[in-house]
Parts: sequence; structure tokens; C-alpha cells
Amino acid sequence: MKILRLGFSWRQMRARHRPSPDGARMCTVGTCIFVGAIVLLMYSPSAARSPQVPSAKPVVVQPGAPGMPSKTLPSSTKPSLPPRSAADVKFMQGMILHHAQAVEMTAMIPSHTENRELRSLGARISSSQSDEIKFMKRWLTVRGESVANAMPTMAVMDMAMMPGMLTPEQMEALKKAKGKEFDHLFLVGMIQHHNGALTMVKDLFDTAGAGQDAELFDFATDADNSQRAEIRIMEDMLKKEKPEEKQ
Repeated sequence: MKILRLGFSWRQMRARHRPSPDGARMCTVGTCIFVGAIVLLMYSPSAARSPQVPSAKPVVVQPGAPGMPSKTLPSSTKPSLPPRSAADVKFMQGMILHHAQAVEMTAMIPSHTENRELRSLGARISSSQSDEIKFMKRWLTVRGESVANAMPTMAVMDMAMMPGMLTPEQMEALKKAKGKEFDHLFLVGMIQHHNGALTMVKDLFDTAGAGQDAELFDFATDADNSQRAEIRIMEDMLKKEKPEEKQ
């Protein structure tokens, strides 16, 4: 081991240890020896070449279902898309159609009402649901499912299979309405529409084996939370209407 020469000799140490004229000591012998030991240790080649602790193998943990314990999987486990059920695909394809009607409803707002609060709400619904449509289409495409099956024309849709969807008569009435009449019909119709989406989410999670995909689970949960919040907003807006304004 190479010994690092300090900047002073033992004689110099003793000299430094002598009392100064004002009675203060420059350095004690014990302190100097301690400092020297630290410096020698820092410059010791054996310390520099100390073996590194080998890193442990990664631990792969699979979270269990609610109420069930997690599982430790082999470190060689590779990620893969979880199995999807037919209910997952049907939910995504159906929700694309469901969202499309909501976007169609919000597109009427600029030309049918001057209500700033409704315009702001409509813009938020349109933006969020348009983004979610893109996500659902991407989710289906990545998994090799047909997006075309989710885009039949509104005229041939089976309304009975889509909870909360406005009927052709309701949509026509909304198109013809203006001002406060439109505001009322829109709020009533969109609350109905949002409640239908909540029913679709509940049906998904009530189906055995469905909703296990992490992306789908997060999307459905977020959609449920956001639409419940928007329902409360729209209900408050309806309460602000004067009795003579209600149609």
C-alpha cells in the first residue's frame, strides 16, 4: 500500500503541538493522527478496488384481484397484453358510438344558444369525449379488433342496446330548439346520456372476466368519475332555471 506523505513531519507535528503565545493549541496529536488515518484510507488501493455488491435480480410482482394476495413471478417474465374478453371489445365499440352522439349534441351549442355556462360545459364534454374516442379506437386497433364495427350510421343503430342514447325524435327536437328551450333539452338529454354511460361501465365490471385490462379499467373508471361530476354540474344548472323557462 502506498503511503501518502502528509505535508509535515513528526517533528513539525510536535512543533505545532507547542502552545502558541496566547495559550491556544494549533492541533492535538490525536487529531493529527486521526486525520492522517483517514487520508491513508482514502488513498488505499485496496479500498479503491473493493468489490461491488452484485445487483439483485429484478422482482416481478403480479397484483392480485381485490381481496387476493399478489404473486411473485420469475425474473424472466416478459410483459404482454392481458387477455381480453368479448365484453371488453363490445364495451369499447359501443362506447365509441355513445361518445359520438354526445359530440354531435355539443356541436349544436354554438348555433343554438348564447348561454356561456352551457357553452363552456359543452366545449369540455366535446374535447374530453373526442380524445377518448381516439383512445378507444387505438385500443381496438392494437389488439387486432375492428374499429369499423363501431362506426355504423346512426340511422341503423339499435338504440335498445345503447343505454342513455337519445332517440331520433329527441335529437330532432334538440336540433329545432333555440335559446332557453335548447338549454333545457340539452341538459336533460345529456344527463340521460351520461347516465347511460354509467350503466355501460357497471355492466362491464359486472361481467365475469371483463375489465381486467389495465388501460380499459383506468379508462372506464375515469369516464365514470368524470361523467358523474358533469351530471352534478348539469343538475345544478337545471335547478337555476326559472319555472316559466322549463319546457
